[in-house]
Amino acid sequence: MTPAMKIFLVLGVALLAQSVWSLIDGYRFLRYARSCRGKPPGDFAPPAALLIPCKGVDTGFDENLACYLNQDYPRYQVVIAIASETDPAFKPLQSRLREIEASSAHRGPQVALVVAGYSPSRGEKVNNLLRGLAAAEPSAQVYAFADMDARPARDWLRCLVAPLRDPQVTVSTGFRWYLPGASFVSQLRAAWDTSIATLLGDHDHNFAWGGSMAIRAMDFARLRVADRYWAGTVSDDYALTRAVREARGRIRFEPRCLVASREESSFREFLRWANRQIIITRVYAPHLWRMGLAAYVFFCGTMLWGLAELARPGVPAGWRWSVAGTLAAIQLLGVAKARLRSVVAREVFTEKTALLKRYGGRYWQLSPLVPWVMLVNLVVAGFTRRIEWRDTCYELKSPNEVRVLRRGAG
Repeated sequence: MTPAMKIFLVLGVALLAQSVWSLIDGYRFLRYARSCRGKPPGDFAPPAALLIPCKGVDTGFDENLACYLNQDYPRYQVVIAIASETDPAFKPLQSRLREIEASSAHRGPQVALVVAGYSPSRGEKVNNLLRGLAAAEPSAQVYAFADMDARPARDWLRCLVAPLRDPQVTVSTGFRWYLPGASFVSQLRAAWDTSIATLLGDHDHNFAWGGSMAIRAMDFARLRVADRYWAGTVSDDYALTRAVREARGRIRFEPRCLVASREESSFREFLRWANRQIIITRVYAPHLWRMGLAAYVFFCGTMLWGLAELARPGVPAGWRWSVAGTLAAIQLLGVAKARLRSVVAREVFTEKTALLKRYGGRYWQLSPLVPWVMLVNLVVAGFTRRIEWRDTCYELKSPNEVRVLRRGAG
């Protein structure tokens, strides 16, 4: 056996074992999601303030807003924070709030619209949240955070707050779940992003996601999130995750708080978005970036080594078949795990049955492309700390220092 054969044998067996373990972990995620969905959320529902930063008018804006204003929750306030009155979303929001104030039939939550302005030392979203918190009712015992481009279920807030009954849980979180649209790029985005979503689960190394997270107000103050972790950051969720971990708290993932998102874009826009997610990870959670880079270099390197073995002249037929079988098994195991994501999507987003029946297979059909895109994202993140979010360009100098390079209009 040549040295090249020996190297592939070691790499191939290790990657095959890793793929088996990853599939097992996928089944654990599915079982956990099912077990949570089978339990009632309970009656723990203290007064809450729901903070929603907003910039621009996304697809489904009115419907998403209506979902946040009609949560099955006994007492909560909605605070929407926007940077400027020139933002395209300001007038629609202002108009909707006036309708609510004028309606004698409105029985929903109190709603406040805050114009936050800009900060040269932190991201616009985080600045919106900090200004929004100042408008939260003093009686709020829980702060919940959401994104305007997501559409939550009616019991989302109740399910998000319920785990905070346990004093050992510091933060309760969901995650975004991209649904595949009609275009290839939308489908690839769904396959790419759900591969991250399934890293969460019933374990102690979860991370918070800013579009669906909640924390007790007293813990938010105790951890000094506002003045210590959010003062100079663009990442509300990674900063909150760091605050919780440094305090040795616990982040609980709640599968019922997965929120559906859909987005159509060009491939360039998708790649820029994906790069931004990983650049933020590199700055705020460098250990995760290093682990991800090692994992995907290992995967892609092994696959390329195997393909090189297949193409090498003079390789014995038996060895060629062994290499081909190993590569095929690795790919099939990855596809099998991705199929579980299709199952999760169908079971969680039952109202999207028709869409998922048509496009749900893209989660696993496009899964072989995901590692290669992810490797590009991880490598790009190794060479830059600059990101662009909604036409505003930032340089992430450190987890606690941000420089605004260019500010977009609105």
